[in-house]
Amino acid sequence: MARYADPGALEWVESGGGPLIAVPETVLPFWAGADSEELDTDYDRACEVDGHIGLLPVGDSAALVFGDEPASTSFLADRGLFVRWSAANSEAELLAGVFAAVGTAVWGSEVHWQVPGPVLLFDSAWPGGTAAGQEHLRIPLEPGPYAVRSAYVQPGPETWAGLVQLRRLDH
Repeated sequence: MARYADPGALEWVESGGGPLIAVPETVLPFWAGADSEELDTDYDRACEVDGHIGLLPVGDSAALVFGDEPASTSFLADRGLFVRWSAANSEAELLAGVFAAVGTAVWGSEVHWQVPGPVLLFDSAWPGGTAAGQEHLRIPLEPGPYAVRSAYVQPGPETWAGLVQLRRLDH
């Protein structure tokens, strides 16, 4: 995983050029990535997601696809927020700008994601069964329904970021 600051800083996941994906651990074996004998691979399906986020069926669940651009991505658990680093001079600058921008961001439409438990964020080209051996980030989500929305913010003249916010819904 990439680190952009001193030890103790966030861990960031990068892709080889395609979208990142958050797949529930319970259905990881069902994500074939680009390694499929099908004409349209799972990776192809992920690449077809239009916009910043989208859901794709995987096994008896769904995965969250981070579309638009293959930006380095991390997760701020205390805020339920994925941060997608588009441009900033430092991690500290990026995060300071993001914290200020969350309240004023213009959020897109919500999607509802039923999560069976923890998810792994990784490059959608990798098969789910090998994701734990690749660059990934484990996000310990509680099982249940989540509202997911995204925004693209520019909190400073040289700072741009994508935001994907998770909000737990009442049952």
